[in-house]
Amino acid sequence: MHFNDYMRENFPNFTLRPPLFYRWKVGIRFELGVNYTIEDAYENSPYLQGVYRRAITLFKALHAENDDLYIIVDANGYSKRQMLGCKLKVFSRYVKEKSVLYRLNHKTIPYIFPEDDEEGTYKTHRFILKCKTSDFKYISLLKAICNQDMGIRPSISHRVYFININRNTIFHVYDDRGCDLIAASPETIREIYNKYNDWILDYDRAQIDRVFKNGYENPD
Repeated sequence: MHFNDYMRENFPNFTLRPPLFYRWKVGIRFELGVNYTIEDAYENSPYLQGVYRRAITLFKALHAENDDLYIIVDANGYSKRQMLGCKLKVFSRYVKEKSVLYRLNHKTIPYIFPEDDEEGTYKTHRFILKCKTSDFKYISLLKAICNQDMGIRPSISHRVYFININRNTIFHVYDDRGCDLIAASPETIREIYNKYNDWILDYDRAQIDRVFKNGYENPD
């Protein structure tokens, strides 16, 4: 199935852009970084080790090694240099077998933040790779995403989405502070909700609990 067809079927009328949690009816927002201070901004600090642990634990709970994924990377800008840098930095570095890269697709779409581009000069370069979980060095990739605002290398500032085709979930670590998980059905992620309930961001807990505790109706 083509990526666009998959999204229309499982996430109808949904635009893939952050924040995922506030843009879809079934989701969880998890807190990754706890009690950050400026003194924590160094490699392998206890703070970052905690961030990594939560991000990797949630990812493994959601994605079996043999699951089929779409890995989506959005590079916002308009230069070919930025586009090439994204391809090399994200895919070439973290794909285990280079042959997998032959399945990598690229397309230019309207800037995903049109409200910030009044003149209409920006574009978003969207890379789409269909692969297995096991095709990627996902632990290293997740750490690089978490490093983006910490001044630590390697780091990735592009938005990376993991779409599980088998489970119909989308997982997005936005930075060291937290991550969003959305699903086509609450039953798909109910176990995650129960098991990692203590990691849910308290600010959004009431909204999340309404979905998982009070029942769920799919609006027409």
